[in-house]
Amino acid sequence: MIEKIIHNNITLGIIIRNNYSKEGIDFFTNDNDSQQLGYMNRPLGYEIKPHRHNIVPREVHLTQEVLFIKSGKVRVDFYSNSQDYIESKVLNAGDVILLADGGHGFFMIEHSEIIEVKQGPYCGESDKVRFNSIDNSQIIYL
Repeated sequence: MIEKIIHNNITLGIIIRNNYSKEGIDFFTNDNDSQQLGYMNRPLGYEIKPHRHNIVPREVHLTQEVLFIKSGKVRVDFYSNSQDYIESKVLNAGDVILLADGGHGFFMIEHSEIIEVKQGPYCGESDKVRFNSIDNSQIIYL
């Protein structure tokens, strides 16, 4: 299953659940998005020809992250760019999420292992704005 978290026509996140399956290839992002997220399901013997990528100048204005939940259970809290809380989702082992825009916070419901992929180079604390978490009593699951 694919879930898109959209607020005011802005995609905040895309979740690919562990049970998602489809034949062939499927991309969940637009060609012009700075982080591309896709899924491949190929049969035994299928070959992707060797290739390399050309040097193509790109300008990145917003860091986007892809998280792979290796183990555990994680609550993701989504916020607008003005730091207003929107909603929360629970991710389980095997789920993948693209954090595309807006703000986000995480709470470990269980001990969790997470693999993160994002654009670089990392600019340290100047790369982000930190703000207060939503109170647990105000969590909304949609």
